[in-house]
Amino acid sequence: MSSGSKQTVLSVLIVTATYVFVGWLAISRHASVQTAGPVHLVVPPVTEIGAAVPPPDPHVLRVCSDPNNLPFSDRTERGFENRLAELTARELHRSLVYYWQPQRRGFIRTALNTGRCDVVIGVPTASEMVRVTRPYYRSSFMFVSRRRRRPLISSFDDPRLQHLRVGIPITGNDYANPPAAQALAVRHVIDNVRGYPVYGDYSRPRPSWGVLDALLRNEVDVAVAWGPLAGSFAQQSRTPIDIVPVDGPSDPALPFAFDMSMGVRRDDRVLAAALDEVLARRGIEIRQILASYGVPLAKVPKEVQR
Repeated sequence: MSSGSKQTVLSVLIVTATYVFVGWLAISRHASVQTAGPVHLVVPPVTEIGAAVPPPDPHVLRVCSDPNNLPFSDRTERGFENRLAELTARELHRSLVYYWQPQRRGFIRTALNTGRCDVVIGVPTASEMVRVTRPYYRSSFMFVSRRRRRPLISSFDDPRLQHLRVGIPITGNDYANPPAAQALAVRHVIDNVRGYPVYGDYSRPRPSWGVLDALLRNEVDVAVAWGPLAGSFAQQSRTPIDIVPVDGPSDPALPFAFDMSMGVRRDDRVLAAALDEVLARRGIEIRQILASYGVPLAKVPKEVQR
């Protein structure tokens, strides 16, 4: 691991909105903080400065979505957020239209807030960049390993992490890394940690799967990944995979589980209220969709239960 990568692990500061990625989860192909090769962004021409932005249509649900971010979404509409968008549009009696743009830095500002689309299907409920709906699922980071490893690792306090090769998702050296980096650093687990950028090589399918692909290539012994990524990976892998929720520390500044909501522009109270009604009315169907993609659901702590 390069000295630059070690310094990144040591100096991370945790922010709850890490996965306004989250997903994008937030979560390339090597253990350094640099991505492999050029990043290819698929951005429609309408993002050009001065391009006309169509006004909202009450008969259309315009969804801001990433065209290459499975299991969340892709241009062929195979992700669970695509399924949720279809359900929502049907319930609102609207036609569904996508505005495709990679969910990278500036996504909310250049897609949602410019009026090119009206809703992001998955954002952390704690996000202050958008008006959020009620949460419709809660998931957590997971320890991911091949099934032959016993007993299962469920805590960063497990002494085996001192010598196993540990793969973690990172967002770069901008001091906004996912919480696994901080949890390992404070336990002096550094030299055996390998970081895989959340924003991987966008010219490849599933660019956020770097840390999980590394597990299959035997580059790491255990990986830490956001729940929906880990669950979908385990579901699709030909190699038997175990996933276990991270038993995080009690420090509330270092969370490992997050509520997820839909997000609209901050002044769009009407659409937010309509979406809340759909989420309340179709909760069972929504959970069935999540389960079909292997999304592991975390329990809501009693002190924050609604």
